[in-house]
Amino acid sequence: MPVIVLTNAKSRRKLKYAALHGVPKSEEAVARVMKQIRHRKHILYVLLLVPMTLFWGTIIASLEKTPLTGRWRMIILSPEEEEEIAKQLAGPGWYSAVGEILAHDGPPKIIPNTDWRYAWVNSTLRKLEATIPILTNEPASYDCWFDESQDHPPMPPPASYPLRPRPRASEYIRRMCENIIEGKWTKPPIPRMPHSIPGPPYSLMIIDKPDSSNAFSYGFGPNGGGGIVVYSGFLDDVLARTSMNENPAEEVQRTWFSSLFGGLFSTPPPRHPTPTPEQTSELAILLAHELSHLVLSHHLESLSSTTVIVPGTISIIMDVVRVVLFPLTMLFGPFVNDAVAQLGKVSSGELVKVGELCTSVHQEIEADVVSARLLAHAGFDAREAVTFWEVRSENLTKCSKNAEPPNAHLVRRIMGSTHPVNELRIKALKKELTRWEVERQIVLSNSRRSKEKPEV
Repeated sequence: MPVIVLTNAKSRRKLKYAALHGVPKSEEAVARVMKQIRHRKHILYVLLLVPMTLFWGTIIASLEKTPLTGRWRMIILSPEEEEEIAKQLAGPGWYSAVGEILAHDGPPKIIPNTDWRYAWVNSTLRKLEATIPILTNEPASYDCWFDESQDHPPMPPPASYPLRPRPRASEYIRRMCENIIEGKWTKPPIPRMPHSIPGPPYSLMIIDKPDSSNAFSYGFGPNGGGGIVVYSGFLDDVLARTSMNENPAEEVQRTWFSSLFGGLFSTPPPRHPTPTPEQTSELAILLAHELSHLVLSHHLESLSSTTVIVPGTISIIMDVVRVVLFPLTMLFGPFVNDAVAQLGKVSSGELVKVGELCTSVHQEIEADVVSARLLAHAGFDAREAVTFWEVRSENLTKCSKNAEPPNAHLVRRIMGSTHPVNELRIKALKKELTRWEVERQIVLSNSRRSKEKPEV
């Protein structure tokens, strides 16, 4: 491209010099030179258009709408690649992958599944994941979400984008090309292999780490390919906020034989505290948030953005810059080229961090919104999630003077907001719950009008 630009500029200078100084040139020679300039210009346009077309074509082909929320996102992974990831993480693969992640901070101490805390977390998680089939067909699964009685917690209106496998544009394009090759022009481009929606059962791991009050989700795919890791510090905080119910040994009817010899052949039932419904609700709020990450396949989205999209875009931009600066590189040697390459590496690292944070903020807000839906279907009060996250936000602010990452202010500017990330999450959750009530009132109003309308 620089050669074409320089050659055309040189040809124009020659024609201009000939015209100014009266150098004789026939009309045929001038027309031939102008024709060559036009041909080279067309070649330049093609060289610029091809990579831009491929770039934007890749972006469009990778677009899909996130289930339940309808947010547009890019995942540059084919169904075959997604299946391969799911196979690697299925069953014991998830525990091995999570173990490697946790091993960076030293050997993790895993709480066994015989511990009462594991049973508590596991039962709450299973209760939440049992509601996932409802998300695939909400209108048919329940039709009383707008019940006039106010005795029960609010229920969400049916989602405009149910939790169903949605093929991306790339699958439609691939099938359309196959139809054209096969001569089936009128056949609809139905993709052969839709992208799967991961479902239960999800894996669970509890780490004995009292100084960590958090949890995280990881993975993708069925058969335990996705799961949640909960730290004991979070459980301790929840259990310490309110008093627990002691679980005394149950009184059972004892015969004279069991009174005399029962202690020789049996052991008394273990005594452990029983979490209150309020404590279980707080646990469910955090689990529903992490479960939403798994349901929405956020792991695949993060994998695409941090390893493919952002680095690939930066690489293309830096290649274009180096091509434009090629004449300077020819004059000043490889020093300019090396400086541009080094600048590209530095900016790439910083932009990847900003991209990760932007993606993370969007995903956290989205997980909060979807978790409210999971909580409502599981029988919990989704309004309690607002109080839960407000309390956690206050605790994070007190414990850390700078609770946000270094680039958080830039991310907020990109998102068009000046509020901290935690405030954005709480605001989005409140807005979602308000939307539920507004839609409920609209449906009830329409229902009353239809009942009051006289029959003709």
